[in-house]
Amino acid sequence: MRQNTSNPESGETKIVEVEEKTKAAGSQTLHRGLDLLDQVIDGPIKLADLSERMGITRSTTHRLANAMVERGFLTFLPREGYQLGPKLLQLGFLAQAQADVVQIARPHLEALAAASEDTVHLGRLDGDQALYLDKIPGRRRVDISSRIGDRHPLTSTGLGKALLLDDGEAVWTRLFDAERADGTHDADPALWFERMRAYVGNGRAFDLEENEDQIRCVAAPVRDASGTIVAAISLSSAAQYMDDARMQALSTDVRAAAHAISADLGWTPGVKPRRAGRR
Repeated sequence: MRQNTSNPESGETKIVEVEEKTKAAGSQTLHRGLDLLDQVIDGPIKLADLSERMGITRSTTHRLANAMVERGFLTFLPREGYQLGPKLLQLGFLAQAQADVVQIARPHLEALAAASEDTVHLGRLDGDQALYLDKIPGRRRVDISSRIGDRHPLTSTGLGKALLLDDGEAVWTRLFDAERADGTHDADPALWFERMRAYVGNGRAFDLEENEDQIRCVAAPVRDASGTIVAAISLSSAAQYMDDARMQALSTDVRAAAHAISADLGWTPGVKPRRAGRR
């Protein structure tokens, strides 16, 4: 008579081990799929090149790529190879629609305000003005008169200038002339344009007491996945706390915060910014 010598506990251990191995394999497949998407960002790529970049066999690459084609994450073009598929376009539109720039930016604004002890703003274009969407007060006893919902001139505020960095000089001229005619900005045109050209090269803008007496600020643009400027942030304080040296030093921090917000909106460093279409 044969005896059953199986150990129930040993059987349970084997089941757990199988489940863990299955989870690990699934995780590896997911990571490979995401790595594959990264490899086709720049355009169609042939199977052999894709396999070489991925560091896996052609058969495994083919099987993985075809699975992603079936789900719409990739498209296969004869004689050209694999490229990003329509599913990603759909997900991108949904993600953009769900993205709330104020909510996304808030932790970065709070961190910048805490580190600098100065007031930080978030704003976007609203016609030919800058609309202030959020404000984090600083710890210093400095009265910054701006409020959420306020609209300010573009050419005299740091935040407004940051929103204009991708625009051509024709747009700058129109806005500058209009605001000067309205009496909202009394500045020397040659000096203003010289500074704007420098701001474009540095990826940030200054307000040198142009919008509010004794208030200076450093501002930088926020971009979405396409590289388009969709908002801007600024750090403001009294002129006594914002000498030229500190403004230069703060430029690094303000740009870093703007880049972090942009990354959360899908922007990737190196994406060529799309020129603004405004006139």
